[in-house]
Amino acid sequence: MSFREISPYQLEGNLMDRIGNGWMLVTAANGNAKAGDPCGTTYNTMTASWGGTGVLWGRPVAFVFIRPERHTFSFTEKNDLMTLSFFGEEYRGALAFCGAKSGRDVDKAAECGLTPVFEETESGVAAYFEEADTALVLRKLYARPFDRESFADLSCLSFYENAGMHTVYVCEIEKALVR
Repeated sequence: MSFREISPYQLEGNLMDRIGNGWMLVTAANGNAKAGDPCGTTYNTMTASWGGTGVLWGRPVAFVFIRPERHTFSFTEKNDLMTLSFFGEEYRGALAFCGAKSGRDVDKAAECGLTPVFEETESGVAAYFEEADTALVLRKLYARPFDRESFADLSCLSFYENAGMHTVYVCEIEKALVR
């Protein structure tokens, strides 16, 4: 069964629950990525449970947060596109693996039995996974690292005692794909 494109406004379900409790894969590819490339070389993916969707600047958007230590960060910094892939509960183990291992060290997709799909768009190459039930193709509109001085609630800084500050990406949802 293949994907079909819908309007981002037609996405069903509770995305807050899908992101926070179901998790997602954030994936970015270099412009030369193609089928057969191992994860970690021309594309990389990571598990995320922080993020959101909404409307900003009159566009449907997703908010993505990535720490600079993550291998995926270098891919999102160099490319205009990234994707969010959502899976059924049967892929919980694969998502846990992709959150615990680095693409610097292992081909995460191969280890988890995930099949990357590469799609060339006007904005670049998007990479998502055939096994996902929903994939969002995103184009960066804004990127900025958090800074300590901007936190109104200092208790949030407890998330940064042992790691770098996230960069927030505001991305237009260019395409919503569902099964």
